[in-house]
Amino acid sequence: MSAISRRKVLKSAMAGAAFAAAPLSAQTATKPTPRKGNIRQSVSRWCYAKTSLEDLCAFSASIGLKGIDLLQPAEYEVPGRYGLIPTMGYVDAGTIKDGLNRLENHAAIEAGLRKNIAAAAKAGVPHVITFSGNAAGMSKDEGLKNCVIGLNRVKKIVEDHGIILNMELLNSKVNHKDYMCDNTEWGVKVMQEVNSPNVKLLYDIYHMQIMEGDLIHTIRTNIQWLGHFHTGGVPGRHELDNTQEVQWDGVMRGIVATGFKGFVAHEFVPAAPDPLASLRQAVDLCDV
Repeated sequence: MSAISRRKVLKSAMAGAAFAAAPLSAQTATKPTPRKGNIRQSVSRWCYAKTSLEDLCAFSASIGLKGIDLLQPAEYEVPGRYGLIPTMGYVDAGTIKDGLNRLENHAAIEAGLRKNIAAAAKAGVPHVITFSGNAAGMSKDEGLKNCVIGLNRVKKIVEDHGIILNMELLNSKVNHKDYMCDNTEWGVKVMQEVNSPNVKLLYDIYHMQIMEGDLIHTIRTNIQWLGHFHTGGVPGRHELDNTQEVQWDGVMRGIVATGFKGFVAHEFVPAAPDPLASLRQAVDLCDV
């Protein structure tokens, strides 16, 4: 090998090593992994708490994700630096325990929306999140009535800003004992009563597989009331792989068949040694 060739090889090797050693936020010059685009995938920020938001954004952009999910108002502006969308934001609109099903919570939920919704709109946040709250002895009928009252009270706020407010469906069997909005039928009844294009359900596939299964049929039947999706392996809420009971590519094809144009955000907690490799694997699997 000539001296010139050796220099070229050495220069190339050093460049590759430098890139590998660089922080993810410095690796944005690489061409993103091309995706089919039928499913607009995102990732929930809290599942990667040990990774800085900047690095998570850089990696997400490199593997063809469209955005970062479940961001606090102070974080809304970060994904845009990497060509990503802040796909869902918190706006202090209640908590899992204390939500829309209690009239005494409505003023605080409204205040949270009024405080944060303008910043969300400015940053291009298309979806924000709210919750039904726990039952704590309240009947389903009373809780439904109160959720409708609360959502009717605040729906004009999100309508005026072009943002969708999503009430999350969660399981009450394993993770969130006593949560009221724990099945699609109940959640859809709330949506039908509110009847706003800017108020939808966050259909968490992990939670609804635990509670009711029948995922593809339920999604197809109720798609007009669903604004956003989350993933998570069942059981355990870990990687989307062949140890889990959900056939993820099939569910994604079911979503595509409805014409859904929103976002599917990965919200599983990686158990593997390399959490970002797990994220890439999930994105590959759901890219149908």
